[in-house]
Amino acid sequence: MNVISTVLAFDLGASSGRALIGQLLEDQGTRRLRVEEIHRFPNQAIQVGKHLHWDTLRLFQEMKEGIRKAFQAGYRPETLGIDTWGVDFGLLDENGELIGNPYHYRDSHTEGLIEELNERFGADRLYEEGGLQFMPFNTLYQLTAMRKAASPKLDIAKTLLLTPDLLAYFLTGEKVCEFTMATTTQLYHPPKQEWNTELMDALGIPSHLFLDPIHPGTRVGTLTEDIQKELDVPSMDVIAVGTHDTESAIAAVPAKSDSFAYLVCGTWSLLGTEQLLPIVNREAMELSFSNEGGVGNRYQLLKNIMGLWIVQECKREWDAQGKEYSFAELASLAGQSTGLRSIINPDDARFFAPGDMPKKVQAFCRETGQPVPANEGEIIRTVLDSLALCYRHELTRTEKLTGQTFEGLHMVGGGIQNELLCQLTASALQRPVWTGPIEGSAIGNMTVQWMAQGHCKNLEEARQLVADSFPIHTLLPEEGEQAHWDKAYASFCELLHAQTV
Repeated sequence: MNVISTVLAFDLGASSGRALIGQLLEDQGTRRLRVEEIHRFPNQAIQVGKHLHWDTLRLFQEMKEGIRKAFQAGYRPETLGIDTWGVDFGLLDENGELIGNPYHYRDSHTEGLIEELNERFGADRLYEEGGLQFMPFNTLYQLTAMRKAASPKLDIAKTLLLTPDLLAYFLTGEKVCEFTMATTTQLYHPPKQEWNTELMDALGIPSHLFLDPIHPGTRVGTLTEDIQKELDVPSMDVIAVGTHDTESAIAAVPAKSDSFAYLVCGTWSLLGTEQLLPIVNREAMELSFSNEGGVGNRYQLLKNIMGLWIVQECKREWDAQGKEYSFAELASLAGQSTGLRSIINPDDARFFAPGDMPKKVQAFCRETGQPVPANEGEIIRTVLDSLALCYRHELTRTEKLTGQTFEGLHMVGGGIQNELLCQLTASALQRPVWTGPIEGSAIGNMTVQWMAQGHCKNLEEARQLVADSFPIHTLLPEEGEQAHWDKAYASFCELLHAQTV
C-alpha cells in the first residue's frame, strides 16, 4: 500500500507517555491506518515538600527523544500532535519562562474547596456556567487554592497554558489554548462559549492569563530552529488536536451512527455520549455529569469514574512488597476468584489518593458488612465487578439524561486489554460491548492531524477510517447470568444510596 501521509502522535497519560507513528495508507482506493510505537517513557509524580508535582521538563525531554527516534527510524512525519490528561497547567512569566513546577491534579491543596465555592456562589450557578462534574482537581479549584495560599506565582504570571499547550509552546514558541482542554477547567462557560471572567474576578484569578481557545485541527506553529538544530530534524508543523486525551479517544470511537455510548477505559473510566450542545440542567448536575468540548464542535456528556487507577495502585503496593504481578497475571487471578462476592463504590473518596489501595478495598468491604477479600485475586475481582456495575449505573443515567437508548457500549483505550473487565461489563449491562481500538487517544490524535491536512473531510470519515483499520471485538453477556447480575446491581444501587444518606 502507498503511504499517503505520516504523522507523529504524543499521547501522555498519568503514568506513562508514548510517541507513535501513524501512517495513512492507500491501495486501489482502499485506505488503512497503520500505527507503530517508537518511544515509551514513564510519567512519575514527584513529591516536593507538601506538594505533588509533574516533572514537566522531563516529559518535554522525552518528547524530543521521540522526535529524534522517529527520524532515526527513517520516518518523515509531516505534522505532530500532543494529547494529555486534563485540568493541569503551567504558568509563564513575562519572558515566557515557566514559573515553578506544575502541580499534579492529585495534590491535596484543593481539599474542601468544592464545598466552600458551592456555598459562596451556589452549586447551580457553578454548574450552569462551567458544565463540569464537581471534582477537586478541576483547574478552578487549583487556582483558587493558589490564591488562598497567597502564591506569588499568580501575581507574576502573564500566561496560563494547559499541559498539552505548554508542551506545544516548548516545541514551537507559540502560545495557544486548545478548546477541548479549556472546557476541563470549570472556568470556561460552555453555553456562552467564552471564559468566565466574572467568576475569575470574584475569586481573584487573573483573567488576562487565559488565551482565546482554538479548535482541534488548528496549526499551532513549527518546531523552533533551536530544536531542529538540536535534534537534527527538518521543520515540522505542530497541530492542536483534541489535546485532552479523552476527546482524542472519543474521536477514535468506530461508531456507525451519531447516537452511541462510549467508555474510554484507562486510569480513569469516562463513560458518556456525544451531543451537539451541552446539557447543564439541575438533573445533570445532581447526577454529576460533565460537559466537555470535543472534536468537530461536539460536546461530550460524560461521567468520570475512578477506573483502573485502583488496580494500578494495588499493583504498585504489591510490587513494593516484593509481590510483582503483571496486570495480565492479576486479571487471571481475578478470573479464578468468585464473582460478585463483595462490591465497592469505585468513586468513594478514599480511593482517590494513592496509598495502600488493597487495605482501602478491604476496609470498604469490612465497613459495609460484606465478606472481606483475602488475597490479590479476590481484591482485584472485587474492583472489576464493581467497575462493571458502576458502568451499568452510569449508562442508565446517561440514557435518562438524553432520552436515548443505546444498543450497546463502545469501549476504547488501554484498559480494554483487561478482557475480564470487558466481559464483566457486557454481563453487567446485559448488552453487547464492542472493544477497540486499544490506542484510542493516539489514533484520535492522528486522525485530527489528517483532518487538518485535508485527508479526512470530517469526524465521520475519520471514524470510518478507524473502523476499517482495526479489529473490533464483540462481547455478549454470559448466558444464564442476568438474574445474578440484576441482584448484584440492586445491591450496588443500595450501597450508593446508603453512602449519600
